[in-house]
Amino acid sequence: MALASAFLEILRRPTIVEVLGELMMFITPLWIAVVVGVFVGWAWKPKWANLVGRELLDSPITKQKESSSSSSSSQSSSTCIGLIPGLSSLKFQLPSCIPWPADERNPKEALSLPPTTNPDFSSSKIERESSGHVNNEDLRHICQLVEEKDGGPAWIHMMDRSTPTMRYQAWRRDPETGPPQYRSSTIYEDCTPELLRDFFWDDEFRVKWDDMLVHASTLEECPTTGTMLVHWVRKFPFFCSDREYLIGRRIWEAGRTYYCVTKGVPSSAVPRRDKPRRVDLYYSSWCIRAVESKRGDGQLTACEILLYHHEDMGIPWELAKLGVRQGMWGAVKKIEPGLRAYQKERASEVPLSRCAYMAQINTKVSADYLRSVENSTGDSMVVEKSDKLDSSDKPEGKSIPKLLVVGGAIALACSLDRGLLTKAVIFGVARRFAKIGRRF
Repeated sequence: MALASAFLEILRRPTIVEVLGELMMFITPLWIAVVVGVFVGWAWKPKWANLVGRELLDSPITKQKESSSSSSSSQSSSTCIGLIPGLSSLKFQLPSCIPWPADERNPKEALSLPPTTNPDFSSSKIERESSGHVNNEDLRHICQLVEEKDGGPAWIHMMDRSTPTMRYQAWRRDPETGPPQYRSSTIYEDCTPELLRDFFWDDEFRVKWDDMLVHASTLEECPTTGTMLVHWVRKFPFFCSDREYLIGRRIWEAGRTYYCVTKGVPSSAVPRRDKPRRVDLYYSSWCIRAVESKRGDGQLTACEILLYHHEDMGIPWELAKLGVRQGMWGAVKKIEPGLRAYQKERASEVPLSRCAYMAQINTKVSADYLRSVENSTGDSMVVEKSDKLDSSDKPEGKSIPKLLVVGGAIALACSLDRGLLTKAVIFGVARRFAKIGRRF
């Protein structure tokens, strides 16, 4: 009754200007409460939440799953299984794309980085361990993604943009568990699959065009399969710490079609630290193939890259989705200048970087083998460890602490003298906003 009477009192204002003015007074504190609740809840997450997650991951069941799914002899007691990918890579996306505000922190203060390679690894040991990071199960998964036979939910079309030398399309889907997944198709004119493959694999050149990447080093590499274990540190918004990734990656070749898999893998090569924060659940893989040019001359002088990406960066998923949608096209447009610069550098016969050299070591497979892989089924389609999580084991960081959101709203409402209606609206919206983490 008090809410209704307060609302009727507002409507009895003599002019529409006064009514709108009063309503605007409600909207401003409402959004302040929402924003304050989100960022306070995010920033004040207790440290024991991380400790509980790590204790769960150190359980015998988790270790048994890790040992059975990988031939690697190393066990990381702090391996986290929560999930993108983006923003893989967004700049997460594509394979690296979401533009965030520049971080003024000194990267040297935040990082104490390992050496580029580990001299203690023998060639045979590296080959055994690296082959376990990315295997044929991952090839099957990306093949089924490309052919849309993975059994996941339908893709929702998000965007269709183009420039004279590029066309870009993007889709999104929301699985029952895990963060949003993204799919994109980018077609570059006058480009070969081999050049595009090397471009996205070349970490030494990537730092020149990907302004989110502040560190990249190779920890392990297999000269037989081309499998690599790399360590990335990416710059994130000023209000949160940088993120680090331990990424296993490998390329399969079928004719002139390349299946490039990169994903987060457990490893003890880099000890887990509070900062930069480790992103464990990361998947960013692509299929590169020659396609017909839009000039309509029937020549396969264009190249398409189909990207599949998701990751859990510890950011509420709804906020991440908003950031991806707003920043996606701007980030994608910045990739092509880097590609064209790389194209010119390669034309000048500059010596290959180590990463570009490794990109040319591919596992060759036949078209018949790929068809059998696409139609095969297995007991599991595990791309990341424990991809399917119970609701009680959802990754940390995606839900907003209800107590802090509602508490922030109470503090704000009590500090304002705008009548019962203002307070009622603030409390109601804060309660609804606090439930977002449970619904998604």
